[in-house]
Amino acid sequence: MDSPEVTFTLAYLVFAVCFVFTPNEFHAAGLTVQNLLSGWLGSEDAAFVPFHLRRTAATLLCHSLLPLGYYVGMCLAASEKRFHSPAWRLFLLLAVTLPSVACILIYYWSRGRWARHPLARTLALYALPQSGWQAVASSINTEFRRIDKFATGAPGARVIVTDVWVMKVTTYRVHVAQQQDVHLTVTESRQHELSPDSNLPVQLLTIRVASANPAVQAFDIRLNSTEYGELCEKLRAPIRRAAHVVIHQSLGDLFLETFASLVEVNPAYSVPSSQELEACIGCMQTRASVKLVKTCQEAAAGECQQCYCRPMWCLTCMGKWFASRQDPLRPDTWLASRVPCPTCRARFCILDVCTVR
Repeated sequence: MDSPEVTFTLAYLVFAVCFVFTPNEFHAAGLTVQNLLSGWLGSEDAAFVPFHLRRTAATLLCHSLLPLGYYVGMCLAASEKRFHSPAWRLFLLLAVTLPSVACILIYYWSRGRWARHPLARTLALYALPQSGWQAVASSINTEFRRIDKFATGAPGARVIVTDVWVMKVTTYRVHVAQQQDVHLTVTESRQHELSPDSNLPVQLLTIRVASANPAVQAFDIRLNSTEYGELCEKLRAPIRRAAHVVIHQSLGDLFLETFASLVEVNPAYSVPSSQELEACIGCMQTRASVKLVKTCQEAAAGECQQCYCRPMWCLTCMGKWFASRQDPLRPDTWLASRVPCPTCRARFCILDVCTVR
């Protein structure tokens, strides 16, 4: 049987990780700094910049208190154990030092009505000589209240684009850059066959936002490729793209890439030497490259049927046919569905699509 200190350590570790990185379950339960301190933080919609000045400070302080909370909890969970060893004394010193340093830093930030906060310092770089960073903050507050802004991303890495500003909201910082002097470059794209949220293929893009002002720190924003078009509509500056990056802006494009990757791992079909491959009857541009062979189950088992057609379709056209037979309102069922052969109507699934060799 586990000892009380081991049980408490595991439980507290899970709580601490979830409190810092905040999964959806914690958001739903209201166990976030924003929700617990909502009375002091105010409303993000009413005053975006003041809200995040206080939020970043409160988040830093709350997270710095986690080691001290663990020490106090251990004293209560294992009250019979004496915590006087050098290791525990060092841990207690660290647990007290972290919130102390955080308090000093927050006090420094708050001087001059938060003028020394990193966000305020960044806004001051965009202020006119006759005005201060508060004027820039007021402009951002106004723009954030507009319903036509672009906003996406998880709470710990939100991307917000207004008519003038490109912003990224993270746990401890708010990155801000003005649209008129930024250079945006798509530096990376990552393909995931299944999204944990929707069980759909997803492509995530990384865009580097670099300001012409060297004093403004560059930052990366990440978003789903299906949102790329909406982002471009909101941006005034063009987005450059690295040579190796391919962007799929529709679910159909993502499905075709996933379809091809799944077919590649299926058994290959050997074409008889007497049979010559002809052009794909779908596009007439490339040679036929796939053959439907029932491999998902035994010959007489399951819903799939054996297709006796010769290879007549290329992989891309077969993927487009497969996608065209799906319910557009149920994309989560596409990969597991069965469709009729475009020629003989024998039903098949993705496991039955074999490349020819």
